[in-house]
Amino acid sequence: MIRERTVLIRAAVRFSRQASLLLSCVAFSTMAAAAQTRFHNAPASADAMKNPYAGQAEAVAAGAKIYTQKCILCHGPKGERQGNIPPLGTGDTVTAKDGQVFWFITQGNVDNGMPSWSSLSKEQRWQLVTFLKSGQLKSGVKVAAKSASAAPGASPGVPPPPAPFTDYRYEKPGVMHHITPKDLPAPFATESTRNTPQLVPRQHGDWPKAPPGFKVDLYATGLNNPRNIRRAPNGDYFVAESEPGDIKILRGITADSKPEKVEVFATGIPLAYGIAFYPPGPNPEWIYIGAPDQLVRFPYRNGDLKATNAPEKIADLPGKAHHWTRGLEFSDDGNTLFVGVGSGSNIDDPDTHPAENHRANILSMNPDGSNVQVYASGIRNPGAGIAVDHKTGELWASVNERDALGDNLVPDYITHVQAGGFYGWPWYYIGGNPDPRLEGKHPELKEKVIVPDLLLQPHVASLQLLFYDGNQFPAEYQGDIFASEHGSWNRATRVGYEVIRVPRHQTARASGEYEDFLTGFVRDDGQVWGRPVGIAVAIDGSLLVSDDGSNSIWRVSYTGK
Repeated sequence: MIRERTVLIRAAVRFSRQASLLLSCVAFSTMAAAAQTRFHNAPASADAMKNPYAGQAEAVAAGAKIYTQKCILCHGPKGERQGNIPPLGTGDTVTAKDGQVFWFITQGNVDNGMPSWSSLSKEQRWQLVTFLKSGQLKSGVKVAAKSASAAPGASPGVPPPPAPFTDYRYEKPGVMHHITPKDLPAPFATESTRNTPQLVPRQHGDWPKAPPGFKVDLYATGLNNPRNIRRAPNGDYFVAESEPGDIKILRGITADSKPEKVEVFATGIPLAYGIAFYPPGPNPEWIYIGAPDQLVRFPYRNGDLKATNAPEKIADLPGKAHHWTRGLEFSDDGNTLFVGVGSGSNIDDPDTHPAENHRANILSMNPDGSNVQVYASGIRNPGAGIAVDHKTGELWASVNERDALGDNLVPDYITHVQAGGFYGWPWYYIGGNPDPRLEGKHPELKEKVIVPDLLLQPHVASLQLLFYDGNQFPAEYQGDIFASEHGSWNRATRVGYEVIRVPRHQTARASGEYEDFLTGFVRDDGQVWGRPVGIAVAIDGSLLVSDDGSNSIWRVSYTGK
């Protein structure tokens, strides 16, 4: 049966046991209009509250100063949406009445991580409201902070992370990692940090690094937000350019590792991501595209370079708020379509956030969109990476776990997915470990939480995954998992920004270790120029990796021992 779940918002939070850390941010939430009609359920009395400083330039300047002191670490210099941090420069905060915003700053909301800011004077709270309502935040505020060249972790004074955890300074091709549930620290062992990368242009010398015997070529460049990659049965490579909503086809590989032809198959699918061909096998009749709020399909025959019809809508999906990627995968028999749908928040309790329906789940449905079921639940964000192991028929998922519990908590993970399985979100993580922000709720579920097969570094944002079935890499790579890691934002020192290999030793399971395979997207000084997203096995057995940081696709081929 469909399990009724929840969404309210995306929550911005810096939780800690020390009261001083409450100065981390002002965490506003973006509410779905259908979920409630008033700004954070502010009482009617808030509407009548008058801002004594409305429109005053001095108050705007004072509010900007408060913002840079209290809010910028989480919300950024332009109040932009980042990670689990909702936007302040646009949306409900801008359109709500001044009194409603003042009321929410004062009251906070413990359930979604917003602390009460009654510790600020009334004058300061009104000044902050005046600044937020002025519209100046969209243009940004001056930041007296570290530049990108002094990124966290670049300083030689920053100690290495405690084993088995790592960061970008120690990620190198061939390095193995193994994290177990026993290695997890207590919640809030370190403070939660907002460290969103500020991308820099790729320059001469910026190039991914692979293990000895492998060569990395620049297959395609000048793309526009390339994300998911899928190889069609005829060998064409379909790439979702999510921001413009385009689906591109790259055909062939020339002698100098370039595509022979590039075409636009379809346009106008906002935030297109998931791609799947139906029926499975050599002769598909349809191509399915997953977008945040809908599943569509186009007629397709091998070799088509242009969509011949308008998209046919197959099903509604939960919506755009927060985790918007919708990974797609058909079962080997073609009877079931799996759809990965991430949560709409960090730890919103489904009991009190009814709009989270069908989120933090992997859904299953018939190919025509009927008979929607919850295949597995409690999976915070499987939306970017699901795949079927064709040797066993099992579904696997690459999962982004929750934030704001500290640098080394909670690990992202890769796991085979059990039908009807429960993986803990939001009440538990990595087995029966309770999230302290919801502790005491649903004790009956504790023993039901499944421990994932493979624990990754926390906050790496593991995205697309695949099972290597090419014939170019050495034999020991057969059946191994490759996965892209988009990179951290909720960590003091960067981690991720790589492609990993999960050796399975010609078995059907992951033994718990993984290997850095393709690294180098972060410079030694901590500047980020590339972020891996999509990954596919090319027709010749090489790997194609999309990079939405440099808007490129990289090709990794094996050249010898």
